Amino acid sequence: MSAAASCLLTEDQFLCSICLDVFTDPVTIPCGHNFCKTCITEHWDINVPYQCPNCKKVFYTRPELQVNTFISEMAAQFRQSAQQKASSSSSEQQVSKPGEAPCDVCTGTKLKALKSCLVCLESHCETHLQRHLTVSRLKRHQLIDPVENLEDRMCPEHDKLLELFCKTDQTCVCMLCTISDHKTHNVVPLKEEYEGKKAELGKTDTEIQQMIQKRRLKIEEIKHSVELSKEAADREAADGVQVFTDLKESVERSQAELIDTIKEKQRKTEKQAEGFIKELEQEISELKKRSTQVEQLSQSEDHLHLLQSFTSLNAAPPTKDWTEVIVHPSSYKGTVVRAVNQLEETLSKQMKKLFEAELKRVQQFAVVLTLDPDTAHPKLILSDDGKQVSCGDVKKNLPDNPQRFDDCACVLAKQSFSSGRFYYEVQVKGKTDWDLGVVRESINRKGQITSSPQNGYWTIWLRNENEYGACAGPSVRIPLKSRPEKVGVFVDYEEGLVSFYDVDAAALIYSFTGCCFTEKLYPFFSPSPNYAGKNSAPLIISPVNHTE
Repeated sequence: MSAAASCLLTEDQFLCSICLDVFTDPVTIPCGHNFCKTCITEHWDINVPYQCPNCKKVFYTRPELQVNTFISEMAAQFRQSAQQKASSSSSEQQVSKPGEAPCDVCTGTKLKALKSCLVCLESHCETHLQRHLTVSRLKRHQLIDPVENLEDRMCPEHDKLLELFCKTDQTCVCMLCTISDHKTHNVVPLKEEYEGKKAELGKTDTEIQQMIQKRRLKIEEIKHSVELSKEAADREAADGVQVFTDLKESVERSQAELIDTIKEKQRKTEKQAEGFIKELEQEISELKKRSTQVEQLSQSEDHLHLLQSFTSLNAAPPTKDWTEVIVHPSSYKGTVVRAVNQLEETLSKQMKKLFEAELKRVQQFAVVLTLDPDTAHPKLILSDDGKQVSCGDVKKNLPDNPQRFDDCACVLAKQSFSSGRFYYEVQVKGKTDWDLGVVRESINRKGQITSSPQNGYWTIWLRNENEYGACAGPSVRIPLKSRPEKVGVFVDYEEGLVSFYDVDAAALIYSFTGCCFTEKLYPFFSPSPNYAGKNSAPLIISPVNHTE
C-alpha cells in the first residue's frame, strides 16, 4: 500500500474496540467488524450468546475466526509508524524527574506525562496522549494535569472512581459508597464541591492578598517611622552638638577669664614690690654715701674740721621706717569659686532653655483624662466633670468592686495606654501632701499598698509641704529649689520612660528610666488625707497650654 494511500487512513480505523489498541492478528466476524483475535475470543468465552461488541448483532452459533491479512498488514504499518514517531519524539520530550508524574504507557525510559486520564487511570506523555486527542471515543475521557498515584483516586473499598463528595463526612466517595456507608448522607458530584471549594479558595486568596497589602502598608508605615526617627535623631544630635559646643566655649571663656584675673593680681603684686624695692635701693645708695662721709670724717685729725662737719652729718634727712611695710602675696581665695559660680549660672540658663524646649516637645503628646469613680476610695470626692479629686472625712457606702481602692485614698483615670507616648498636667497648688504618676493595670488595690516599680507604681510624692520624693523602691528624696504648683507627667511606653516636670518653672523633677512595661498603664492620683483641712485643696487635671 502506498504512503499516499496510508495518509488517508487514521489510527482510529485500526484500533480494536475491545483493547483500544492497534490490531494484533485482526479477524473479521460475519457482521463485518474487526477485532484482535485474542480479544474477541476471550469476549465470547465469557459472553453467551455470541454478540458483536460494536453493533450488538447476535450469532447463535460461534462464528469461525480467520485472520484478515489486509487489515493485519495495515495495522502492522501503523504500529511501525507509531513506534518511529515515538522513537523520534522521545528524544525531544523530557524524561520524568523525581516528583514529576511519569507516563504509565512508556516501556523502558519513562517520559514526563503531560496529562492524566481519570477514566483510564493512566498518565500519558505527548506520544501516548495522541490517542486521547484523536480517537472520538477517548476524547470524552476527562483529562487533568499529570498526577502521580492515580490509584489513590479509586475507592479502596469498591475499586470504583472517587467521583462524589460526602458533605456529611467531608470525604470523597464512589457511587457504591452512596448506597452503603453514606446512604443517608448529603452527597454531591465532585465537580460541584470542587466549584464551591474553588470559590472559597478565591475568597481566601482575596483575604490573603488583603492581608499581604495591609502588611506591605505596615512595612511602609514602619519605614516612614524609621525615617522620621532618623530625622528626629539627626535634629537632636545637631542640637546636642550645638549645646555642648556652646557649653564648651563658655567653659573655655570662663577658664581664660579666670587665668587673666589671676595674672592681673600677680602683676599688681609684682608692680607694688618693684616700687618698694626701687625706693629701698635709692635709700641704700644714700646711706652708703653717708657712710663714706662718716668714715672719712672719723679719720680726720683736724679738730676744727671734724667739729664743723659733724653738725652737717647730724642734719642728714631721716630714712623711712620700713618696719610696717609688707608686700602681701595676692589672695586667690574665691577666684575659682566665683568663676565656677558664674559658669553654673550660665549652665543653669542653658539648662532652662533645654527644659523649656523639652517641655514643649512632650506637651505635644497631651491627652484628655477623666477620673474613674469605680476605682475611687470611698472617702474621695470627685467633681462632676471628673477633673478634680479631694479627700473628705466621710467614708461613702460604695460597692467594693475589684477595681476600687479600699484602704489608700487613690483613684485612677478611666483612660489607659498600652503603647506610644502620652502627657498630662495636674494642679497641686495649695496642697501639703499628694502622690502622682502611672500604675499598671494589675496592681493590688486592697489593703496597704507599697508603691514601687516592682509593684507596678511609678510615682512621686509630696509630704509635709516641702519634702519631695520618688517611689523608686526604696524612696529617693528629691531636692527642689521651688514648690511646683502644676506637675506634668510624660510617659514613653516603648522607651520605658516616666518623667515629671515643674510646668511653671519648666524644670525636670524626676525621671524613671529603663522601665519595662507589659500591661496597660493608668494615670494615678492620690490627694492624701485632708489633715483637718490643711490638705483639703483638690488635685485638678488641667488642660495643657502648649507653649509657643
